[in-house]
Amino acid sequence: MAAKYELHKIVYFHRKQARLSRTALADLAGVGKTAVYDIEKGKNTMRWVTIIAILDALNIDIEFNSPLMEIYAKGTRKNA
Repeated sequence: MAAKYELHKIVYFHRKQARLSRTALADLAGVGKTAVYDIEKGKNTMRWVTIIAILDALNIDIEFNSPLMEIYAKGTRKNA
């Protein structure tokens, strides 16, 4: 599944399964109700920090994948 095209559907599904109103999710995430509405409607211009707050409130994780991620991970372990 191409999640980048489905994020709004994923958030909506998780919110409904959690039986949360938009206001309740916004309160849990520490964002405005409009932010929840915007992400569920697929708005293209949202702040990353807002998206992360909403996903965290719904216990949704993001995983980055690319052919270079293994090399990146090795480099960050060295610098830690």
